[in-house]
Amino acid sequence: MTQEELDALMSGDIDDLDSFEDEKSTSDEESFIEEELSDDLTLQDDELKETDDSKPAGYTKQTSHHWPLPATDENKMVHQLDDVTKESEEKASEIFDIIDGVSNKLVESEEFINNIVETLNSNIELFKTLNKKFPDVEAFATHLEKNNAALDEANEIIEAMQSGGDSIMNVMDIMQYQDIHRQKIERVINVMRALSNYMNSLFEGRIDDEKRVSSAQHIVGDTHNELASNEDIEALLASFAK
Repeated sequence: MTQEELDALMSGDIDDLDSFEDEKSTSDEESFIEEELSDDLTLQDDELKETDDSKPAGYTKQTSHHWPLPATDENKMVHQLDDVTKESEEKASEIFDIIDGVSNKLVESEEFINNIVETLNSNIELFKTLNKKFPDVEAFATHLEKNNAALDEANEIIEAMQSGGDSIMNVMDIMQYQDIHRQKIERVINVMRALSNYMNSLFEGRIDDEKRVSSAQHIVGDTHNELASNEDIEALLASFAK
């Protein structure tokens, strides 16, 4: 026995414990049904909110895998492919500009290093002569050694710059494939547009859609029981009058 049942029995509100159990069970069932109905109504409201004019009837997040994507600007294939080709061409042009700038900087830096190498070679020749004439002067031998070390480092820097320039040329060669990819996408776009124009031409009629007789909504043998409204009947009669 629960505390609720014990309190009701002690206060004299119930005479029969079995009848109290039945009433409580009925109340719980009614409460459960109300909650289920409330959840169903909430779900229906959510589905209605998710549906708009750009989506087919019955299109929701739960049923989205049964439907093709709505024909919005974000989902139109040719629109997206056109955006891809345009953006890829713009970004490729920016990349080429950056690579060209880096390549020019490397060429300028290599020229500066070559000037330094010429100065180091002149210093080395000078200190060789001085060290030969004055072998007892330690400063001449020390500076000769330092200039030789600096010349080796300068040559290593030149080799690194040349290697970087070769790598940049390889990158530019690889980037050429981007233009090939763009041309392939454009060819796909042209084929799609040609097919679209062909299909439009294939289904083209001699009568304008505005001048066509309205299609019958109910034909003998239909399984549904929906009836035509007065507005439908008047529209049909008006079409015959034309």
